[in-house]
Amino acid sequence: MKASELREMSGEQLQATLNDTIGSLFKLRLQSQSERVEAPGEIRRMRRLIARIRTVFRERELVSAASADTSGVEAVGAETDSVETAGVEAAD
Repeated sequence: MKASELREMSGEQLQATLNDTIGSLFKLRLQSQSERVEAPGEIRRMRRLIARIRTVFRERELVSAASADTSGVEAVGAETDSVETAGVEAAD
């Protein structure tokens, strides 16, 4: 599954895909320890899918944090300007 496809999914769909993939990876690892795996490349594919999903979650977290910080920075910036102006007037 491509990262662009994962970005189009909702949070609930991503979480379900992540849980399914982690479960499948666990089963494959057990199978690889006890017997011969038909497709050893499947383990690598699942690990990379898990990494892609976690990356999409992190991107979304950063975007939401950035939007929250942006609104907070504007308010703090307005307060800082008035404090600096007051300090300049007192120095003159």
